[in-house]
Amino acid sequence: MRLSIIIPVYNELSTIEEILRRVRQSAVDDKEIIVVDDFSTDGTRQLLQEHLHQHVDKVLYQPRNMGKGSAVHAGLKEVTGDIVLIQDADLEYDPGQYPMLIEPIIKGRAEVVYGSRFMRDGSHPVVSFWHFIGNKLLTILSNMFTNLNLSDVETCYKIFRRELIQSFELKEPRFGFDPEVTARVSQRRVPIYEMGISYNARNYDEGKKIGLKDAIRAIWCIIKYNTWAK
Repeated sequence: MRLSIIIPVYNELSTIEEILRRVRQSAVDDKEIIVVDDFSTDGTRQLLQEHLHQHVDKVLYQPRNMGKGSAVHAGLKEVTGDIVLIQDADLEYDPGQYPMLIEPIIKGRAEVVYGSRFMRDGSHPVVSFWHFIGNKLLTILSNMFTNLNLSDVETCYKIFRRELIQSFELKEPRFGFDPEVTARVSQRRVPIYEMGISYNARNYDEGKKIGLKDAIRAIWCIIKYNTWAK
């Protein structure tokens, strides 16, 4: 089965070359890599245009900064693989885990896989207490509405059968993508797996972009897409 990897990118000049190297070297032979630049202004866009585009299957350039959700939507229109995986460009998530994450779909046990940062065993970087609490509260609220038992609704690593994810009419342009797509998955009642992943957290000084405004929007999206906007 072919794996399509969508990499939304916004101002990741210090990490974009390395994440593309790691994705290319991941232990999945049949894969396509689609990068969506969300109007980067730090030189990332120029690096993609002048050099890195030749190392991926396709680069899409957003006409203005439209948000991570919009970048994912653009990538979904171009994917051709059997399985679709979303990969952040900031080195927090390890492409070396692709084989484990796609295995439940390949074996026909799941239509969707979430890679949870909070299920793994062993050591891991210590993250901000308030970021951890915020994530947990959003996950609990989402679970209350979806009746799922996820441990990490805000994880980047979400993997889908292509036909399923392309059948959703997704609307959220920014980080509301996560609660919206989770609501859509729950409404289809498809088999879902959650698997523990490694995670190398970065802080806001290092470029982390999600903030309080995004958390408030996520709460709104959880309520909206699980009630009147089903």
